[in-house]
Amino acid sequence: MNMLASKPERALLCCIGLGAFLAHSVPARAQEAQTAAVDLPKFAPSVAGDRFFGVPSPYAAGEATFHAMALLDYAREPLVLVRDDADGEESLGTIVRDQMFVHVGIAFSIIDRFNINADMPFAVLSSGDATSAGGFDFSEPSGAAIGDLRLGARVRLFGEYHEPFQLGVGGYVWVPTGADDSYVSDGSVRGQPQLLMGGRADRFIWSFMAGPSFRGSTNQGPITLGHRMEWGAGVGALLLEERSLQLGLETSGGLDVESPDQRSTNAEVLAGVKWRLAPWADFLELGLAGGPGLTSGIGTPAGRVVFQFAYTPEIEAAPEDRDGDKIVDNMDACPDTPGIKTDDPKTNGCPPPPSDKDKDGILDKDDACPEVAGKPNADPKRHGCPDQDSDGDGILDPVDACPTVKGVPSNDPAKHGCPIADKDGDTIPDDVDACIDIPGVKTEDPKTNGCPPDTDGDGIRDDVDACPKEKGVDDPDPKKRGCPKVILGDNEIFILEQVQFDTAKSTIKKESDALLDSVAKVLADHPELLLLEVQGHTDNRGGKAMNTKLSDDRAKAVKAALVKRGIAADRLTAKGYGLDKPIADNATEDGRAKNRRVQFIVLKKADKPKTQP
Repeated sequence: MNMLASKPERALLCCIGLGAFLAHSVPARAQEAQTAAVDLPKFAPSVAGDRFFGVPSPYAAGEATFHAMALLDYAREPLVLVRDDADGEESLGTIVRDQMFVHVGIAFSIIDRFNINADMPFAVLSSGDATSAGGFDFSEPSGAAIGDLRLGARVRLFGEYHEPFQLGVGGYVWVPTGADDSYVSDGSVRGQPQLLMGGRADRFIWSFMAGPSFRGSTNQGPITLGHRMEWGAGVGALLLEERSLQLGLETSGGLDVESPDQRSTNAEVLAGVKWRLAPWADFLELGLAGGPGLTSGIGTPAGRVVFQFAYTPEIEAAPEDRDGDKIVDNMDACPDTPGIKTDDPKTNGCPPPPSDKDKDGILDKDDACPEVAGKPNADPKRHGCPDQDSDGDGILDPVDACPTVKGVPSNDPAKHGCPIADKDGDTIPDDVDACIDIPGVKTEDPKTNGCPPDTDGDGIRDDVDACPKEKGVDDPDPKKRGCPKVILGDNEIFILEQVQFDTAKSTIKKESDALLDSVAKVLADHPELLLLEVQGHTDNRGGKAMNTKLSDDRAKAVKAALVKRGIAADRLTAKGYGLDKPIADNATEDGRAKNRRVQFIVLKKADKPKTQP
């Protein structure tokens, strides 16, 4: 069996019988040299101005900025003919041994978000063997040739050039300008949309690309090559004080989605260095990278070397503004203190000078009466104010809204010095009293300021709390509102109302949900209660066996309800005692109602840790 393969490791890529291969590609004529229409190059150079050699970046570098590059790409043994038989693999010849392109690329960034670009490849070296097998000859590569013109565009969606995360979308279209008999083009139009991510965090850079490549299907013998999914990823570090030296590692590859196997899968890795010629010519950049192929798909070389020379202006970081006053630090005379813009470089970005509006020699920040000229005073409340206070309330007449009636201070100038309205007499003015008819206490919350307190902290105000000193729960019955439903004793959790079940069933009624919530909260708040027995009890009506089963089912239903509320099952046990343990006289209806009950008995608990002084 003769096969086409890319080499590394002479792995078998295309298990193609030569006769089938040529019969499909061209009319079958023995001893006629053939060159399949194969788009052999799989390395797609990044756009001029990008961070990596073969992984595009998500940004548009600069605003109305032009970039250009020349990139030399050399691939070793991207296409090999191999025979596979019982004795192993035998190389019949290297169809394409050396292939080298010069890529000329240009790019233009518009308004810092949109980038358009073009790349034109020229094959300057293409050598190999005129290989014969199975009665057919393969022609050697034709030497110099023109490749397919690539046109591209992308848009940055999120993130600035110097930020650690950027997101963009873009794509390429390949125009079939190359010859389809030189292993450089398959003569078809191709397109590739791309999702792009990347960023820069101080000295660390990264990029990632993924996208499908749409192209017409071509048959290479039994193999169909068509639409592909392609990817690339790169990481790097910026060195030297100017961050002008970049070390990077990147990988790229693709997988044919119509025949996804080793014969149509490409992957390779490049390690490289880029040097921006700072400080002499920081708009110029040199790059060198190399690495092996990782798979045996058509077009994956045994090794690749890339050299780049680029014109790409450095993109400066946005000027720093430490104090956030929108005046950049290099123009800010007070870069650490927010200020105002002025025409004087000595004061630009600094706070305005101290003000003295009433011209009394006392700065407004210290003047208790900044609008009225006054005198110095040891009392900060009168400093800078005139001496007159007609109503003797300590508020001088010029700022007293009620100068003849004794009043109180207020932040509202229209009320400053006026008496306050306090309908409920709790010393909290009605205009800020949330409960003007009920005496209350002062709080920071406008919704509760002036309202009665919540002494037990259960969320129910004392004036409507039936148990204001015991934390409880809400209840529609005013006599039970704010009262606890559950009390923890030494050896039992006491419930102040019964768990309600459907008659003669173990189904818990909805009205008992709040009660069981309270029992679960006590258990959650007291992890020292290690084991609790849920007991079920009945009255004496009915047979003993029936009552024992009913009480046991009800105890288990309550246990399940507590487990559902987050209580560990191993902290609970359930048992029904039927009519064996009455606590009241079964001869009366009231006694029977008391005997139909659920109890929570503490079987085991841990000692509480002693509080440290």
